[in-house]
Amino acid sequence: MALSEHYLEADDLHPIDLVEHIAEHHAWEFDRIHDDQIAMAVEGQWRTYSITLAWSAYDETLRLICTFDMEPPAERMPALYETLNVINDRCWAGAFTWWAEQNLMVYRYGLMLAGDQVAGPDQIDTMIGAAVAACEQYYPAIQLVTWAERTPEEAVQVAIGGAYGRA
Repeated sequence: MALSEHYLEADDLHPIDLVEHIAEHHAWEFDRIHDDQIAMAVEGQWRTYSITLAWSAYDETLRLICTFDMEPPAERMPALYETLNVINDRCWAGAFTWWAEQNLMVYRYGLMLAGDQVAGPDQIDTMIGAAVAACEQYYPAIQLVTWAERTPEEAVQVAIGGAYGRA
């Protein structure tokens, strides 16, 4: 059953209600933090990602942040920032940033729904999937720059090389 089949007549549903339904559909662990916010854990190939979606009625935006923890060495920070710039030039739907105080790599995306627009469950599911896919794609590049002391260009080439299958 498609995610949207259950909500064909439910245009007045809160976006976070839809996210909760999607999390249940995928059997993801989640916590409804507030009426306007939900947090969940989504398993990827490289790691488990923490994803939070929050609805802001003020600016009619559904905000997504997808995070994973890391502790890069201080001497590798300039290369990490350069890598994030290169990666963000390739990400059209969202952007990566480093939150030093929390030791978190963050992928952010905002879906603007101004004028009483409604996001459908398939659209929200795609948004979450795209965030995880971006993190999965660029995780190796971030690790190569941080721990293998590769240049940003070398690391990103590995990420965009696109392997097929599994070894």
